[in-house]
Formats: sequence, C-alpha cells, structure tokens
Amino acid sequence: MAGYRQIGISEKALSINLDPRIYGSFAEIGAGQEVSANFFSAGGASGTIAVTTSAYDMKISDSVYGASQRYVAEPRLITMLDKEYSNLETKLKHRAKESMFFSFANTVEVLNYYKTNKGHGWIGLRFQLNPETPPNDCVLHVIMHDNDSLMQQKALGRIGVNLIYGIYHYSNDPELFINSLLDGLGHGRIEIDMLRLTGPDFDHIDNRLLTMQLVKNGLTDAAMFGPEGNVLQASTALYKKNILMLRGRFRPLTHVNLDMLKMGLKEFRKEEDIEVDRIQILFELTLKDLSAEGKIDETDFLDRVDIICSLGYTVLISNYQKYYTLVSNLSDSVRNRKLGVILGVDNLRQIFEDKYYDRLKGRLLEAFGILFGRNVKLYVYPALNDDGTLRTIDDIELEDKTLYHLLDYLKSNQKIEEIQCSNKDILNIFSDDVIQKIKEGSDGWEFMVPSIVANRIKDNKLFGCKSDSVEAGNYSIDRPTQN
Repeated sequence: MAGYRQIGISEKALSINLDPRIYGSFAEIGAGQEVSANFFSAGGASGTIAVTTSAYDMKISDSVYGASQRYVAEPRLITMLDKEYSNLETKLKHRAKESMFFSFANTVEVLNYYKTNKGHGWIGLRFQLNPETPPNDCVLHVIMHDNDSLMQQKALGRIGVNLIYGIYHYSNDPELFINSLLDGLGHGRIEIDMLRLTGPDFDHIDNRLLTMQLVKNGLTDAAMFGPEGNVLQASTALYKKNILMLRGRFRPLTHVNLDMLKMGLKEFRKEEDIEVDRIQILFELTLKDLSAEGKIDETDFLDRVDIICSLGYTVLISNYQKYYTLVSNLSDSVRNRKLGVILGVDNLRQIFEDKYYDRLKGRLLEAFGILFGRNVKLYVYPALNDDGTLRTIDDIELEDKTLYHLLDYLKSNQKIEEIQCSNKDILNIFSDDVIQKIKEGSDGWEFMVPSIVANRIKDNKLFGCKSDSVEAGNYSIDRPTQN
C-alpha cells in the first residue's frame, strides 16, 4: 500500500465512465439509487450504464426476481445478480467482444422513521475482467452506523463506487482493495463484516485471509468461518441460535480444549431455556492471539482455523479482547437466547480484576452489567495445582476482597457455574509445551492432542513439525457434537 493515494468518489466514478470497456447495469433496492447516481453525476455515464432499476415494491420485485421469504438477504442478492447479468449477456451480444460486463446489485434496509431497526444490507458485483470470459462475483455484507437514513444512503452510494473501482483497479492487491472500500467515509460509518471473492480470476484467493484482513484493518470487529472453511456472515449464521463459545489460542487444539467443550456442553444442554437443536458451538480466536511480534502470521492463522474446522466446528475471529465486548456484540444475533461461555478458572479470576476496565466510567461494575445483564452464563473449568489438587472457583484469590460477595451473588443466581473435567490427567497439558516439543522434534506431543489433530500437524508439517510418523493420542475424549 506504499504510495497509495486516496481518490475521491467523483474521480473514481468518472474514471469508470471514461473506460469504454466497462459496461453494465445497476439494480438497487432499499436505499435509493445512490450508487448509480454517483456515476450519473460524474459525467459520461452513457459510457458505463446500460440500465438502472429499483424494484422497491415487493410485488414488483417478486415479478422480476421471483418470490422470496427474506428480501434483505444474500439469496435475494444472488437472484438479482443472476437476473441482471443474464439480461446483459442476452441483450448486449453485439458488445461482448469489446466489453467487460458487470452487474451491480444491492438489497438494503436503512433506518426507518422511528429508528427502531438497524441499517444493513447485501452488496454484490458480478463482473468480467476480460471480454468474453466467465464472470466473477464479489459479495459483501455491510452494517451502517450513521444515525440518519439519508446519511446511510449516501454512505452506501460511496461504498458501491469504491467496490466497482476497486475491482477494476486493485483486484491484484487484496489488502489495498479491501482498504479502498471505505475511501471517502469517516471512521465508524460503515462496517463490512463479510466479503467473498469467487470466480475463475480468483481461484488463487483464500477468502478466509480476505476476511481476516477485514478484522485486522478495522473494517469489522468479528468474522466467521464454517466447518468447510467457508466465510459466513455472523448475524445470519447465529440468528436465534443458542451459542456455546470457547475462547483460546488453540495453537494447537489439545485434549484439554475438547474436554472443556465436552463438559461445558453437557451442562449447557441442561439449561431450561435451551433449544438443543439450535445450539451453535463457536471456537473464538482474538486477533491479538494471531500475532507474533506485532505482525499477523497468516500461515499460522490458517493452520489453526483448518484444524478446528476439520473437526466440524465454526470459528470466530475478533478484536474483542474483553469478554463483555464479545458478549455484547454476539447478543444482538442470538436475540435473548442463552449464550454460554466456557473458560478456565484463571481466566475467571482475571475478569474480576478492575484494572482491565479503566476505559469504562463504571469500571468493573459497568462491564459486569454488560456481561451478565443479558442471558449469559459462564461455565468455569478447573486447573491443576502444583501439588496435584484441583483449583476451582472456590479457590480463586481476588485482590479486592469485597468482590467475593459479587462472585457469590453471580453463582447463587446461576450466572456462573462450575464444570468438571472428565480426566484429571489431561490438566497438565499446555499448548505451549506441545509447540515446543513439535519444534524440538521431541516425542510425546502426539499424546497431548486428538489423533485427528496430530495427523493433520504431521501430514501438513504444521508449527515447524518435521516428523512423518503418526501416533494416536492416549486419551479418549470424544469430539462433542452441537446437538
């Protein structure tokens, strides 16, 4: 990104308009026609715009794109792209040899008159990078934070221009492309929490790395990957789910991690307000745990994600360093359904340290109001003392002795629950020890991790592993299932 000069929205739109090769259509629903309006106002729009449409009325929209259960959703966006791009290919065959066709579409919900909703939308671009070649797709989900519907519309218009310009000028530099999407927009106006690039020109692109760049560069605070390694839009994937989350580095995932999940899930399923068939397990990685010496190690990141996904789990990466910020943001998706967080007893002690909340006016009490003021419960896993005894909630040593009353209150009101370990012998397993043994080529680390994990580490030479032989782990811990 060295030497990058931010270009104004009008300049970008004019540049596209003056390129005789770029030609296409706009279909915008829900936020005016702000994207196409930028191209019209820049001048020379006849060189770029074949047609614009805005099927606001649901009946009209259904007549054009077919019936739909949800209108501000990715499936609706894809249907719009299918229809609009097909029209270009069918009706503009005479331009096919010299044109790079595109279809831009969005389906958006801006703030209503009473401001009782949350502005968000799906934006998509189907496009060619060369004439007479198969098209590619770029799909993103945006959350609009302006407290005014007109401002949200204007912001959407800018991000649409940035998307089209970025695709045709920066697609060979993914990080530059991602950062350019917010050109001309002040900090915090728009959040991009999902981005996916697919098509023959982007077979080399790993969308997980693109998604990580969104988090790394502050375009969003969290992003998700499904068990197949696919990029998910968090609020859609977690909608009305009962979330059970385990936070950690998982470098690598050990028997202890799976046992924490197994025992936490056992108790989570017993909760009266749990819909067992709607449980969603999340492994959460904070961005700070993906860094080494201040720099994100992308290979290391993907290695960890691949291991977790290979076990059939969903991964969340975030910038939420504090539990209360994580819970606050996830709660919007679960819609008052139970959210369970599994953590070790030493992590619970840290939560009770006031020094971590110096940025809050109400400090620890304000953080706890956010953390426990929703339908949230913490499941606390024991640790092993040097003498071989277990360290549990009852053994926590708090600097502020008055907080023991708060701890007792949270326990009595079932906001905090102690869970057991299924095998005391595994509590002496630490991921740092596993990594050290792997790097040293020492024997025995295979027994500290599930056999699937050991196989994957050795097969792919992860974390500096040089050994080829694979041994099964000596602990039998079943992989927990969500339902």
